[in-house]
Amino acid sequence: MRRFLSSFAGSLLGLGLALTVLISAATPSWAYPFWAQQNYATPREATGKIVCANCHLAKKPTRVEVPQAVMPDTVFKAVVEVPYDTSVQQVSGDGSPTGLNVGAVLMLPDGFTLAPQDRMSDELKEETAGLFYTQYSDELPNTYIIGPLPGDQHQEIVFPILSPDPATDSAIHFGKYAIHVGGNRGRGQVYPTGEKSNNGVFTAPAAGTIKAIAPGDNGASVVTISTSDGNSVTETVPAGPSVIVAVGDTVAAGAPLTNDPNVGGFGQIDTEIVLQNPVRIYGLLAFFAAVALAQIMLVLKKRQVEKVQAAEGIV
Repeated sequence: MRRFLSSFAGSLLGLGLALTVLISAATPSWAYPFWAQQNYATPREATGKIVCANCHLAKKPTRVEVPQAVMPDTVFKAVVEVPYDTSVQQVSGDGSPTGLNVGAVLMLPDGFTLAPQDRMSDELKEETAGLFYTQYSDELPNTYIIGPLPGDQHQEIVFPILSPDPATDSAIHFGKYAIHVGGNRGRGQVYPTGEKSNNGVFTAPAAGTIKAIAPGDNGASVVTISTSDGNSVTETVPAGPSVIVAVGDTVAAGAPLTNDPNVGGFGQIDTEIVLQNPVRIYGLLAFFAAVALAQIMLVLKKRQVEKVQAAEGIV
């Protein structure tokens, strides 16, 4: 009985420590890829916009490399490029400078899935070592997200993909399919709850004159604006952005009170891939062979005619 109670107490202690680490460590700057899973049934809206753009307001380039065509039941790789200047640092949740993290979302056509380890080459295993892909949801088994990852090490993210085989799945057909890709670097400017993060510009809530700029909690600044009707409004600027106004300045409603600390952003791109029918390739090769043979026969016939014409000229 004593051993059971000791074991039970140890389990509770371990669970408590795990929950403490999870709650205290899961800062907003870490968890951005998973917020999309928690708040949107699908990462791509009807307009074509990937939902990450709702929180990451700055637009940045994202590129993707995939083969033009693949054969059925074949492993290939999709490379998502998330470029940015690695010399810059972003504002963390507590306002201190830190390196950028990156993440990506990959929406594959129906039937395309992540390649299993036993189908991957040694080179592909090396390229994907240390990467952990998450299925977006049970309803979207062909959509994957990854991140956050250290941006200075993962400006190129490799996804190992296995193409479907129409011979074993009647729902899959040969043809052209669309692939949707999103790539993010850095933190967002808006939380999914609608609140601003400290990684964006803070603006004046009303027109008026800057009455005071006072220090707030945790490194924040409280800007007080005196309006024309004699009232006062305040805007709390958290640690991170730098206040660019001074007491006595006149500001318009919506005018920036701080600089823009954001150095990251989100980008998306669409591409296409062809699931090629091997029979068409065989037919194309046979056509090329027939054309080559016809050309050879024409050359040989021409040579034969030239010899006959030369013989008739001698006679």
